[in-house]
Amino acid sequence: MSTPMLPADGSYIEMTAYGQTLPDVRVVQATAEMITLSLALDDRPPSDAEVTLRWAAAPRGRYAVKGNVAVIDENRVKVTLTAEPAVEQSRDYVRGGGGEAIVLILPGQAAAEGTIHDLSEGAVRAHFTDVEVSSGDEITLRMQVGDVIVEFPARAVKVSSVRQQIPRRGPLIVELVAVFTAADEHQARIIRRYIFAQQLRSRAASRST
Repeated sequence: MSTPMLPADGSYIEMTAYGQTLPDVRVVQATAEMITLSLALDDRPPSDAEVTLRWAAAPRGRYAVKGNVAVIDENRVKVTLTAEPAVEQSRDYVRGGGGEAIVLILPGQAAAEGTIHDLSEGAVRAHFTDVEVSSGDEITLRMQVGDVIVEFPARAVKVSSVRQQIPRRGPLIVELVAVFTAADEHQARIIRRYIFAQQLRSRAASRST
């Protein structure tokens, strides 16, 4: 691997693990075999987790490389690279969304309605209330994407919950990160076109203000 392909020591890159993306992860040291990162303690992925690292590849886009978490030492995480970095086109990492309706279906439970916070072609982060779901659960997710409904089998990879206390005790608020477990290029294209259309509308609105 050539040195120019690697992120510079001290630079900031993006790391995706279990469908959740951290945009500002600092590079401590990068070699052809391993990249050492500095993260907040709460953001560290578990040992052996598969992650994807991305950084700028101007003017063509950005590099992406997969790896596995090999060593965790306090806030330092060492990722062993499992492939050569490759340049991604924008269609390969499109993500956006926010506010769309989503339904979570678990065997033996009533369907739970929620709201999407962040959406990509391979994963979703969403909020629900009073739903019993745990990391590792196999689930089905049905989403309203524009005028179309798409449905994916998925796996919950990160679940956090907190009970509403203010102004009075209320429902259990659940944040779920799930990755889609079965590829469906047709539905992925629907999501991709939807997010691109959102981005175009957002840019047009910014230019008109």
